[in-house]
Amino acid sequence: MRRTKLLSLLIVAIMLLSVLAACGTKATPAPTKAPAPTKAATKAPAPTKAPAPTKAPTKALEAKPIIIGTTDKVTVLDPADSYDFHTWEIHHNTMDTLLHYKPGTTNLEPGIAVGMPTVSADGKTYTFKIRPGLKFNDGTPVDAKAVKWSIDRVIKLKGDPNWLVTSFVDHVDVVDALTVNFVLKEATNYFPMLVATQPYSPLNPNCYPADKFAPDSTCGGYGPYKITKWVRDVELDLEANPNYKGDFMPKTKKIIVKYFSDATTMRLALENGEIDIATKKLNPTDYEDLAKNPKLQVVKGPGSLIRYICFNVKTKPFDNVKVREAIAAAVDRDAIVSKAFLGTHEPLYSMVPMGMWSHTDAFKTKYGVRNLDMAKKLLSGAGFSADKPLKMDLWWTPSHYGETEADVVSVIKDALEETGMIKVSLQSAEWSTYKEYMNAGSMPVFMLGWYPDYLDPDDYTAPFAETGASKDMGIFYSNPKMDKLLQEGRAAKDLRGADREKIYDEIQTLWANDVPTLPLSQGALFVVAQKNITGVVLDPNMLVHYFLFERK
Repeated sequence: MRRTKLLSLLIVAIMLLSVLAACGTKATPAPTKAPAPTKAATKAPAPTKAPAPTKAPTKALEAKPIIIGTTDKVTVLDPADSYDFHTWEIHHNTMDTLLHYKPGTTNLEPGIAVGMPTVSADGKTYTFKIRPGLKFNDGTPVDAKAVKWSIDRVIKLKGDPNWLVTSFVDHVDVVDALTVNFVLKEATNYFPMLVATQPYSPLNPNCYPADKFAPDSTCGGYGPYKITKWVRDVELDLEANPNYKGDFMPKTKKIIVKYFSDATTMRLALENGEIDIATKKLNPTDYEDLAKNPKLQVVKGPGSLIRYICFNVKTKPFDNVKVREAIAAAVDRDAIVSKAFLGTHEPLYSMVPMGMWSHTDAFKTKYGVRNLDMAKKLLSGAGFSADKPLKMDLWWTPSHYGETEADVVSVIKDALEETGMIKVSLQSAEWSTYKEYMNAGSMPVFMLGWYPDYLDPDDYTAPFAETGASKDMGIFYSNPKMDKLLQEGRAAKDLRGADREKIYDEIQTLWANDVPTLPLSQGALFVVAQKNITGVVLDPNMLVHYFLFERK
Protein backbone atom coordinates (compact mmCIF):
# COMPACT_ATOMS: atom_id res chain seq x y z
CA MET A 1 0.00 0.00 0.00
CA ARG A 2 1.07 3.59 -0.34
CA ARG A 3 2.67 4.29 2.94
CA THR A 4 1.66 3.11 6.32
CA LYS A 5 5.06 4.36 7.28
CA LEU A 6 3.68 7.85 7.68
CA LEU A 7 6.34 9.07 9.73
CA SER A 8 7.14 5.88 11.11
CA LEU A 9 5.70 3.88 9.19
CA LEU A 10 4.43 7.18 3.09
CA ILE A 11 10.33 11.75 -5.54
CA VAL A 12 15.05 12.34 -9.54
CA ALA A 13 14.13 15.97 -8.68
CA ILE A 14 17.07 17.93 -7.41
CA MET A 15 16.02 20.50 -4.83
CA LEU A 16 16.92 24.09 -5.45
CA LEU A 17 17.67 24.59 -1.79
CA SER A 18 20.01 22.36 0.18
CA VAL A 19 17.94 22.62 3.34
CA LEU A 20 14.49 21.21 3.81
CA ALA A 21 13.47 22.73 7.01
CA ALA A 22 10.05 17.01 6.32
CA CYS A 23 -0.32 8.86 7.19
CA GLY A 24 -10.13 -1.77 11.52
CA THR A 25 -12.66 -2.58 13.21
CA LYS A 26 -15.82 -0.56 13.60
CA ALA A 27 -15.45 -0.42 17.37
CA THR A 28 -14.59 3.06 18.59
CA PRO A 29 -12.54 3.47 21.76
CA ALA A 30 -13.75 5.92 24.37
CA PRO A 31 -12.40 9.42 23.83
CA THR A 32 -9.00 10.06 25.35
CA LYS A 33 -8.64 13.38 27.06
CA ALA A 34 -5.52 15.15 25.82
CA PRO A 35 -3.47 17.14 28.31
CA ALA A 36 -3.31 20.88 27.92
CA PRO A 37 -0.49 22.00 25.64
CA THR A 38 2.73 23.05 27.22
CA LYS A 39 3.77 26.66 27.17
CA ALA A 40 5.82 27.90 24.28
CA ALA A 41 9.54 27.98 24.68
CA THR A 42 11.24 31.27 24.10
CA LYS A 43 12.87 29.97 20.93
CA ALA A 44 14.36 26.84 19.42
CA PRO A 45 18.03 26.19 20.20
CA ALA A 46 20.73 27.44 17.93
CA PRO A 47 22.16 24.05 17.00
CA THR A 48 25.47 23.18 15.46
CA LYS A 49 25.45 23.01 11.69
CA ALA A 50 25.86 19.47 10.41
CA PRO A 51 29.38 19.04 9.02
CA ALA A 52 30.08 17.79 5.54
CA PRO A 53 30.85 14.06 5.35
CA THR A 54 34.47 13.11 5.53
CA LYS A 55 36.28 10.54 3.43
CA ALA A 56 36.57 6.89 4.39
CA PRO A 57 39.08 6.29 7.15
CA THR A 58 42.53 5.00 6.44
CA LYS A 59 43.39 4.16 10.06
CA ALA A 60 42.27 1.08 11.98
CA LEU A 61 38.65 1.07 13.05
CA GLU A 62 37.80 2.46 16.48
CA ALA A 63 37.32 -0.56 18.73
CA LYS A 64 35.19 1.01 21.45
CA PRO A 65 31.50 0.85 20.44
CA ILE A 66 29.48 3.98 19.83
CA ILE A 67 26.11 3.69 21.54
CA ILE A 68 23.05 5.28 19.94
CA GLY A 69 19.81 5.85 21.83
CA THR A 70 16.38 6.16 20.26
CA THR A 71 12.72 6.05 21.27
CA ASP A 72 11.84 4.61 17.86
CA LYS A 73 11.26 0.90 17.37
CA VAL A 74 12.21 -1.69 14.79
CA THR A 75 9.07 -3.19 13.29
CA VAL A 76 9.92 -5.74 10.58
CA LEU A 77 13.54 -6.39 9.62
CA ASP A 78 12.51 -7.71 6.20
CA PRO A 79 12.76 -4.81 3.69
CA ALA A 80 9.97 -6.35 1.63
CA ASP A 81 7.58 -5.51 4.47
CA SER A 82 9.22 -2.80 6.58
CA TYR A 83 7.77 0.67 6.20
CA ASP A 84 8.78 2.77 9.17
CA PHE A 85 11.57 5.24 9.29
CA HIS A 86 13.75 3.76 12.01
CA THR A 87 13.74 0.29 10.43
CA TRP A 88 14.67 1.89 7.11
CA GLU A 89 17.55 3.55 8.96
CA ILE A 90 18.78 0.13 10.08
CA HIS A 91 18.43 -1.15 6.51
CA HIS A 92 20.32 1.90 5.23
CA ASN A 93 23.30 0.95 7.40
CA THR A 94 23.16 -2.79 6.62
CA MET A 95 21.83 -2.95 3.04
CA ASP A 96 23.20 -0.81 0.23
CA THR A 97 21.11 -0.16 -2.87
CA LEU A 98 22.01 0.17 -6.55
CA LEU A 99 22.03 3.93 -6.07
CA HIS A 100 22.10 5.95 -2.86
CA TYR A 101 22.33 9.55 -1.73
CA LYS A 102 25.73 11.00 -1.04
CA PRO A 103 25.63 11.78 2.70
CA GLY A 104 24.87 15.39 3.47
CA THR A 105 23.41 16.06 0.02
CA THR A 106 20.41 15.38 -2.21
CA ASN A 107 22.66 13.97 -4.95
CA LEU A 108 22.38 10.37 -6.06
CA GLU A 109 25.54 8.36 -6.65
CA PRO A 110 26.28 4.71 -7.49
CA GLY A 111 26.06 2.23 -4.65
CA ILE A 112 26.06 -1.40 -5.67
CA ALA A 113 25.85 -0.24 -9.29
CA VAL A 114 28.76 0.79 -11.47
CA GLY A 115 27.92 4.32 -12.53
CA MET A 116 24.45 5.68 -13.18
CA PRO A 117 21.92 3.69 -15.24
CA THR A 118 21.40 4.04 -18.96
CA VAL A 119 17.84 4.82 -20.04
CA SER A 120 16.02 3.73 -23.20
CA ALA A 121 14.68 6.32 -25.64
CA ASP A 122 11.10 5.79 -24.43
CA GLY A 123 12.14 6.28 -20.80
CA LYS A 124 10.78 2.88 -19.76
CA THR A 125 13.91 0.72 -19.45
CA TYR A 126 16.71 1.43 -16.98
CA THR A 127 19.86 -0.68 -17.28
CA PHE A 128 22.19 -1.07 -14.30
CA LYS A 129 25.67 -2.56 -14.24
CA ILE A 130 26.63 -4.15 -10.91
CA ARG A 131 30.06 -3.87 -9.35
CA PRO A 132 31.99 -7.12 -9.82
CA GLY A 133 33.16 -9.23 -6.91
CA LEU A 134 30.54 -8.20 -4.34
CA LYS A 135 29.42 -10.87 -1.86
CA PHE A 136 26.78 -11.24 0.83
CA ASN A 137 27.89 -12.29 4.31
CA ASP A 138 27.92 -16.02 3.46
CA GLY A 139 29.84 -15.55 0.20
CA THR A 140 26.78 -15.62 -2.11
CA PRO A 141 27.42 -13.27 -5.07
CA VAL A 142 25.66 -9.91 -5.24
CA ASP A 143 24.72 -10.17 -8.90
CA ALA A 144 21.93 -9.58 -11.39
CA LYS A 145 20.11 -12.75 -10.33
CA ALA A 146 20.06 -11.60 -6.71
CA VAL A 147 18.72 -8.18 -7.75
CA LYS A 148 15.93 -9.73 -9.84
CA TRP A 149 15.10 -12.28 -7.13
CA SER A 150 14.78 -9.53 -4.53
CA ILE A 151 12.51 -7.32 -6.67
CA ASP A 152 10.36 -10.27 -7.74
CA ARG A 153 9.97 -11.17 -4.05
CA VAL A 154 8.75 -7.64 -3.16
CA ILE A 155 6.21 -7.82 -5.99
CA LYS A 156 5.02 -11.29 -5.00
CA LEU A 157 4.72 -10.73 -1.24
CA LYS A 158 2.90 -7.37 -1.51
CA GLY A 159 4.22 -5.99 1.77
CA ASP A 160 3.68 -2.46 3.07
CA PRO A 161 6.29 -0.73 0.85
CA ASN A 162 5.54 -2.79 -2.26
CA TRP A 163 3.93 0.18 -4.01
CA LEU A 164 7.37 1.75 -4.41
CA VAL A 165 8.06 -1.16 -6.78
CA THR A 166 4.71 -2.39 -8.07
CA SER A 167 3.37 1.05 -9.01
CA PHE A 168 6.29 1.53 -11.37
CA VAL A 169 8.09 -1.70 -12.31
CA ASP A 170 6.54 -4.07 -14.83
CA HIS A 171 9.32 -6.64 -14.60
CA VAL A 172 13.07 -7.12 -14.15
CA ASP A 173 15.28 -8.90 -16.71
CA VAL A 174 18.71 -10.42 -16.16
CA VAL A 175 20.85 -9.41 -19.15
CA ASP A 176 24.03 -11.08 -17.93
CA ALA A 177 25.65 -11.92 -14.62
CA LEU A 178 26.26 -8.26 -13.75
CA THR A 179 23.65 -6.46 -15.85
CA VAL A 180 19.98 -6.01 -15.02
CA ASN A 181 17.11 -4.20 -16.77
CA PHE A 182 14.18 -2.60 -14.93
CA VAL A 183 11.28 -2.36 -17.36
CA LEU A 184 8.73 0.21 -16.18
CA LYS A 185 4.98 0.37 -16.71
CA GLU A 186 5.33 3.95 -17.87
CA ALA A 187 8.10 6.49 -18.15
CA THR A 188 8.92 7.79 -14.66
CA ASN A 189 11.44 10.58 -14.51
CA TYR A 190 12.39 10.07 -10.85
CA PHE A 191 12.88 6.28 -11.06
CA PRO A 192 16.55 6.48 -9.99
CA MET A 193 15.30 7.92 -6.68
CA LEU A 194 13.04 4.92 -6.22
CA VAL A 195 15.97 2.57 -6.69
CA ALA A 196 17.59 4.27 -3.69
CA THR A 197 14.70 3.24 -1.40
CA GLN A 198 14.90 0.18 0.84
CA PRO A 199 12.51 -2.18 -1.00
CA TYR A 200 15.11 -2.17 -3.80
CA SER A 201 17.85 -3.52 -1.51
CA PRO A 202 19.34 -6.68 -3.03
CA LEU A 203 18.91 -9.60 -0.63
CA ASN A 204 20.67 -12.94 -0.32
CA PRO A 205 18.40 -15.58 -1.96
CA ASN A 206 20.00 -18.19 0.29
CA CYS A 207 19.11 -16.33 3.48
CA TYR A 208 15.54 -15.09 2.96
CA PRO A 209 12.49 -17.24 2.10
CA ALA A 210 11.05 -16.55 -1.35
CA ASP A 211 7.41 -17.11 -0.40
CA LYS A 212 6.98 -15.39 2.97
CA PHE A 213 8.29 -12.52 5.05
CA ALA A 214 11.15 -12.94 7.51
CA PRO A 215 10.23 -10.28 10.09
CA ASP A 216 12.98 -11.18 12.55
CA SER A 217 15.75 -11.94 10.05
CA THR A 218 19.14 -10.41 10.80
CA CYS A 219 20.63 -11.50 7.46
CA GLY A 220 20.81 -7.96 6.16
CA GLY A 221 22.09 -7.37 2.66
CA TYR A 222 25.35 -6.01 1.28
CA GLY A 223 26.10 -3.03 3.50
CA PRO A 224 28.68 -1.38 5.71
CA TYR A 225 27.45 -3.17 8.83
CA LYS A 226 26.03 -6.55 9.70
CA ILE A 227 23.65 -7.29 12.58
CA THR A 228 25.24 -9.43 15.30
CA LYS A 229 22.56 -9.18 17.99
CA TRP A 230 18.95 -8.06 18.21
CA VAL A 231 16.67 -8.10 21.24
CA ARG A 232 13.41 -6.46 20.20
CA ASP A 233 12.78 -3.08 21.85
CA VAL A 234 15.98 -3.48 23.89
CA GLU A 235 19.15 -3.51 21.79
CA LEU A 236 20.49 -4.00 18.27
CA ASP A 237 24.24 -4.52 17.73
CA LEU A 238 26.03 -3.80 14.46
CA GLU A 239 29.57 -4.74 13.46
CA ALA A 240 31.59 -3.58 10.46
CA ASN A 241 31.00 -5.97 7.55
CA PRO A 242 34.34 -7.41 6.36
CA ASN A 243 32.80 -8.21 2.95
CA TYR A 244 31.75 -4.62 2.29
CA LYS A 245 33.94 -2.69 -0.17
CA GLY A 246 31.66 0.25 -1.01
CA ASP A 247 31.68 4.00 -0.43
CA PHE A 248 30.20 3.81 3.09
CA MET A 249 33.17 2.20 4.84
CA PRO A 250 32.52 2.35 8.62
CA LYS A 251 34.72 4.51 10.83
CA THR A 252 33.78 2.62 14.00
CA LYS A 253 33.86 -1.15 14.24
CA LYS A 254 30.80 -1.61 16.43
CA ILE A 255 27.58 0.36 16.81
CA ILE A 256 25.07 -0.45 19.54
CA VAL A 257 21.50 0.87 19.27
CA LYS A 258 19.63 1.00 22.57
CA TYR A 259 15.86 1.44 22.67
CA PHE A 260 14.21 3.67 25.26
CA SER A 261 10.57 3.72 26.30
CA ASP A 262 10.44 7.50 26.56
CA ALA A 263 12.40 10.66 25.84
CA THR A 264 12.98 11.50 29.51
CA THR A 265 14.80 8.25 30.18
CA MET A 266 16.88 8.64 27.03
CA ARG A 267 17.87 12.18 27.96
CA LEU A 268 19.02 11.04 31.38
CA ALA A 269 21.14 8.29 29.77
CA LEU A 270 22.71 10.87 27.45
CA GLU A 271 23.51 13.30 30.26
CA ASN A 272 24.98 10.47 32.35
CA GLY A 273 27.22 9.39 29.47
CA GLU A 274 25.51 6.00 29.11
CA ILE A 275 24.89 6.67 25.42
CA ASP A 276 26.97 8.65 22.93
CA ILE A 277 24.20 9.82 20.61
CA ALA A 278 20.46 10.46 20.96
CA THR A 279 18.44 10.36 17.75
CA LYS A 280 14.67 10.37 17.19
CA LYS A 281 13.36 11.65 19.50
CA LEU A 282 13.77 13.84 22.48
CA ASN A 283 11.15 16.34 23.61
CA PRO A 284 11.25 19.82 21.99
CA THR A 285 12.27 21.42 25.29
CA ASP A 286 15.23 19.04 25.57
CA TYR A 287 17.04 20.47 22.56
CA GLU A 288 17.13 23.97 24.01
CA ASP A 289 18.27 22.70 27.40
CA LEU A 290 20.91 20.33 26.05
CA ALA A 291 22.39 22.98 23.73
CA LYS A 292 23.57 24.73 26.93
CA ASN A 293 25.42 21.64 28.16
CA PRO A 294 29.16 22.07 27.42
CA LYS A 295 29.62 18.29 27.18
CA LEU A 296 27.05 17.90 24.39
CA GLN A 297 26.43 19.07 20.84
CA VAL A 298 23.00 19.59 19.27
CA VAL A 299 23.07 19.13 15.51
CA LYS A 300 20.14 20.29 13.40
CA GLY A 301 19.64 18.85 9.94
CA PRO A 302 17.35 19.79 7.08
CA GLY A 303 13.87 18.48 7.75
CA SER A 304 11.45 16.97 5.27
CA LEU A 305 9.10 15.67 7.99
CA ILE A 306 5.59 17.05 7.61
CA ARG A 307 2.47 16.80 9.79
CA TYR A 308 -1.05 17.02 8.44
CA ILE A 309 -4.72 16.15 8.91
CA CYS A 310 -6.39 13.59 6.65
CA PHE A 311 -10.09 13.57 5.75
CA ASN A 312 -12.11 10.55 4.70
CA VAL A 313 -13.90 12.44 1.95
CA LYS A 314 -16.57 9.73 1.61
CA THR A 315 -17.77 10.16 5.20
CA LYS A 316 -20.40 12.79 6.03
CA PRO A 317 -20.12 15.69 6.60
CA PHE A 318 -16.54 15.64 5.31
CA ASP A 319 -17.78 14.68 1.86
CA ASN A 320 -18.79 18.35 1.70
CA VAL A 321 -15.77 20.36 0.57
CA LYS A 322 -17.10 23.43 2.42
CA VAL A 323 -16.60 21.60 5.72
CA ARG A 324 -13.03 20.68 4.83
CA GLU A 325 -12.35 24.23 3.69
CA ALA A 326 -13.76 25.59 6.95
CA ILE A 327 -11.35 23.46 8.98
CA ALA A 328 -8.50 24.60 6.70
CA ALA A 329 -9.42 28.23 7.40
CA ALA A 330 -9.80 27.73 11.16
CA VAL A 331 -6.66 25.76 12.01
CA ASP A 332 -3.94 27.74 13.81
CA ARG A 333 -0.52 26.65 12.56
CA ASP A 334 1.32 29.31 14.55
CA ALA A 335 -0.13 27.94 17.78
CA ILE A 336 0.79 24.38 16.78
CA VAL A 337 4.44 25.18 16.16
CA SER A 338 4.83 27.46 19.20
CA LYS A 339 2.79 25.63 21.83
CA ALA A 340 3.19 21.99 20.80
CA PHE A 341 6.51 21.86 18.92
CA LEU A 342 8.17 24.75 20.78
CA GLY A 343 9.80 26.18 17.68
CA THR A 344 11.24 22.92 16.32
CA HIS A 345 8.63 23.00 13.51
CA GLU A 346 7.52 25.71 11.09
CA PRO A 347 4.02 26.42 9.70
CA LEU A 348 3.44 24.56 6.45
CA TYR A 349 0.97 25.64 3.74
CA SER A 350 1.44 22.84 1.21
CA MET A 351 1.95 19.10 1.27
CA VAL A 352 5.16 19.72 -0.70
CA PRO A 353 7.74 20.68 1.95
CA MET A 354 9.38 24.07 2.09
CA GLY A 355 12.75 24.01 0.37
CA MET A 356 11.70 21.29 -2.05
CA TRP A 357 11.63 22.15 -5.71
CA SER A 358 8.17 23.42 -6.79
CA HIS A 359 6.84 24.26 -3.29
CA THR A 360 4.18 26.99 -3.13
CA ASP A 361 2.21 28.34 -0.15
CA ALA A 362 -1.09 27.32 -1.75
CA PHE A 363 -3.10 27.12 1.49
CA LYS A 364 -1.78 30.47 2.67
CA THR A 365 -2.75 32.02 -0.65
CA LYS A 366 -6.32 30.80 -0.29
CA TYR A 367 -6.97 30.95 3.46
CA GLY A 368 -4.32 33.31 4.76
CA VAL A 369 -2.45 32.50 7.94
CA ARG A 370 -5.82 31.92 9.61
CA ASN A 371 -9.31 33.18 8.76
CA LEU A 372 -12.03 32.52 11.34
CA ASP A 373 -14.57 34.68 9.47
CA MET A 374 -14.11 32.57 6.36
CA ALA A 375 -14.42 29.40 8.45
CA LYS A 376 -17.70 30.55 9.99
CA LYS A 377 -19.12 31.54 6.61
CA LEU A 378 -18.20 28.16 5.10
CA LEU A 379 -19.69 26.29 8.08
CA SER A 380 -22.87 28.32 7.79
CA GLY A 381 -23.06 27.45 4.10
CA ALA A 382 -22.76 23.78 5.04
CA GLY A 383 -25.71 24.03 7.42
CA PHE A 384 -23.95 24.47 10.76
CA SER A 385 -24.34 27.18 13.38
CA ALA A 386 -23.64 27.91 17.04
CA ASP A 387 -26.94 26.21 17.89
CA LYS A 388 -26.27 23.33 15.48
CA PRO A 389 -22.49 22.82 15.61
CA LEU A 390 -20.42 20.41 13.60
CA LYS A 391 -19.65 17.54 15.98
CA MET A 392 -16.53 15.70 14.90
CA ASP A 393 -13.98 13.17 16.12
CA LEU A 394 -10.30 13.92 15.60
CA TRP A 395 -8.23 10.76 15.75
CA TRP A 396 -4.63 10.62 16.91
CA THR A 397 -2.11 8.02 18.05
CA PRO A 398 -0.41 8.61 21.43
CA SER A 399 3.17 7.39 21.00
CA HIS A 400 4.03 6.87 17.33
CA TYR A 401 4.78 10.55 16.69
CA GLY A 402 6.36 11.23 20.06
CA GLU A 403 5.23 12.77 23.29
CA THR A 404 4.18 16.05 21.66
CA GLU A 405 1.14 14.54 19.95
CA ALA A 406 -1.31 15.14 22.79
CA ASP A 407 -0.37 18.82 22.73
CA VAL A 408 -0.75 19.01 18.94
CA VAL A 409 -4.30 17.69 18.88
CA SER A 410 -5.27 19.78 21.90
CA VAL A 411 -4.15 22.94 20.09
CA ILE A 412 -6.09 21.90 16.97
CA LYS A 413 -9.20 21.23 19.04
CA ASP A 414 -8.99 24.68 20.64
CA ALA A 415 -8.56 26.41 17.28
CA LEU A 416 -11.52 24.66 15.66
CA GLU A 417 -13.80 25.21 18.64
CA GLU A 418 -12.92 28.90 18.61
CA THR A 419 -15.28 29.20 15.62
CA GLY A 420 -18.17 28.58 18.02
CA MET A 421 -19.58 26.21 15.40
CA ILE A 422 -17.42 23.07 15.87
CA LYS A 423 -17.25 20.61 18.77
CA VAL A 424 -14.24 18.27 18.69
CA SER A 425 -13.96 14.95 20.48
CA LEU A 426 -10.41 13.55 20.61
CA GLN A 427 -10.15 9.81 19.92
CA SER A 428 -6.93 7.81 20.15
CA ALA A 429 -5.59 4.36 19.34
CA GLU A 430 -2.12 2.85 19.45
CA TRP A 431 -0.28 2.63 16.16
CA SER A 432 -1.04 -0.96 15.16
CA THR A 433 -4.77 -0.44 15.72
CA TYR A 434 -4.61 3.04 14.23
CA LYS A 435 -3.26 1.61 10.96
CA GLU A 436 -6.09 -0.92 10.87
CA TYR A 437 -8.66 1.83 11.33
CA MET A 438 -7.01 3.91 8.64
CA ASN A 439 -6.87 1.05 6.14
CA ALA A 440 -10.52 0.23 6.82
CA GLY A 441 -11.57 3.85 6.32
CA SER A 442 -13.21 4.02 9.73
CA MET A 443 -11.64 7.32 10.87
CA PRO A 444 -13.35 10.39 9.32
CA VAL A 445 -10.62 12.84 10.40
CA PHE A 446 -7.18 11.73 11.54
CA MET A 447 -3.62 12.92 12.13
CA LEU A 448 -0.64 11.61 10.19
CA GLY A 449 2.97 12.43 9.47
CA TRP A 450 5.30 11.77 6.56
CA TYR A 451 9.00 11.23 6.07
CA PRO A 452 10.26 11.10 2.48
CA ASP A 453 10.49 7.89 0.49
CA TYR A 454 12.15 9.70 -2.39
CA LEU A 455 13.08 13.36 -2.61
CA ASP A 456 10.56 14.53 -5.17
CA PRO A 457 7.22 16.39 -4.86
CA ASP A 458 5.48 13.32 -6.26
CA ASP A 459 6.17 11.50 -2.98
CA TYR A 460 4.26 14.14 -1.03
CA THR A 461 1.29 14.27 -3.39
CA ALA A 462 0.52 11.05 -5.28
CA PRO A 463 0.29 8.79 -2.17
CA PHE A 464 -2.58 10.91 -0.83
CA ALA A 465 -4.37 12.24 -3.90
CA GLU A 466 -4.10 9.69 -6.69
CA THR A 467 -7.31 7.69 -6.77
CA GLY A 468 -5.97 4.20 -5.96
CA ALA A 469 -3.36 5.35 -3.48
CA SER A 470 -5.74 7.66 -1.65
CA LYS A 471 -8.07 4.74 -1.02
CA ASP A 472 -5.22 2.80 0.56
CA MET A 473 -4.60 5.73 2.88
CA GLY A 474 -8.20 5.86 4.11
CA ILE A 475 -8.77 9.23 2.39
CA PHE A 476 -10.83 8.03 -0.64
CA TYR A 477 -10.21 11.20 -2.62
CA SER A 478 -10.66 10.93 -6.38
CA ASN A 479 -10.48 13.73 -8.92
CA PRO A 480 -9.74 12.92 -12.60
CA LYS A 481 -8.01 16.27 -13.00
CA MET A 482 -5.67 15.52 -10.10
CA ASP A 483 -4.93 12.04 -11.47
CA LYS A 484 -4.08 13.55 -14.85
CA LEU A 485 -1.79 16.18 -13.36
CA LEU A 486 0.05 13.62 -11.25
CA GLN A 487 0.59 11.38 -14.28
CA GLU A 488 1.88 14.33 -16.30
CA GLY A 489 4.26 15.22 -13.50
CA ARG A 490 5.80 11.72 -13.62
CA ALA A 491 6.08 11.66 -17.40
CA ALA A 492 7.67 15.10 -17.90
CA LYS A 493 11.15 14.66 -19.36
CA ASP A 494 12.76 17.65 -17.69
CA LEU A 495 12.72 17.10 -13.92
CA ARG A 496 13.38 20.76 -13.17
CA GLY A 497 11.80 22.31 -16.20
CA ALA A 498 9.20 25.06 -16.32
CA ASP A 499 6.55 22.66 -17.64
CA ARG A 500 6.89 20.32 -14.66
CA GLU A 501 7.00 23.24 -12.25
CA LYS A 502 3.71 24.49 -13.69
CA ILE A 503 2.15 21.04 -13.19
CA TYR A 504 3.02 20.96 -9.49
CA ASP A 505 1.85 24.52 -9.06
CA GLU A 506 -1.55 23.42 -10.43
CA ILE A 507 -1.53 20.36 -8.17
CA GLN A 508 -0.96 22.46 -5.06
CA THR A 509 -3.62 24.99 -6.04
CA LEU A 510 -6.14 22.21 -6.68
CA TRP A 511 -5.17 20.66 -3.34
CA ALA A 512 -6.03 23.86 -1.48
CA ASN A 513 -9.41 23.92 -3.23
CA ASP A 514 -10.32 20.25 -2.59
CA VAL A 515 -8.54 19.75 0.78
CA PRO A 516 -8.16 15.94 0.85
CA THR A 517 -5.49 16.58 3.47
CA LEU A 518 -4.56 19.68 5.45
CA PRO A 519 -0.83 20.47 5.88
CA LEU A 520 0.08 21.82 9.30
CA SER A 521 3.80 21.92 10.05
CA GLN A 522 7.27 20.90 8.92
CA GLY A 523 9.93 19.68 11.30
CA ALA A 524 13.70 19.47 11.30
CA LEU A 525 15.85 16.53 12.34
CA PHE A 526 17.82 16.94 15.57
CA VAL A 527 20.59 14.72 16.86
CA VAL A 528 22.33 15.26 20.20
CA ALA A 529 25.78 13.76 20.75
CA GLN A 530 28.64 13.84 23.17
CA LYS A 531 31.20 16.48 22.19
CA ASN A 532 33.83 13.85 21.29
CA ILE A 533 31.64 12.28 18.58
CA THR A 534 32.27 13.34 14.99
CA GLY A 535 30.57 12.43 11.72
CA VAL A 536 27.03 13.53 12.59
CA VAL A 537 26.01 14.29 9.00
CA LEU A 538 22.32 15.01 8.42
CA ASP A 539 20.54 15.45 5.11
CA PRO A 540 17.02 15.84 3.69
CA ASN A 541 16.28 12.12 3.47
CA MET A 542 16.60 12.13 7.28
CA LEU A 543 18.30 8.73 7.56
CA VAL A 544 21.17 8.79 10.05
CA HIS A 545 24.48 7.46 8.73
CA TYR A 546 25.97 5.29 11.47
CA PHE A 547 29.02 4.46 9.34
CA LEU A 548 30.25 8.07 9.60
CA PHE A 549 30.24 8.17 13.40
CA GLU A 550 33.64 8.29 15.06
CA ARG A 551 34.99 9.07 18.52
CA LYS A 552 37.74 11.70 18.70
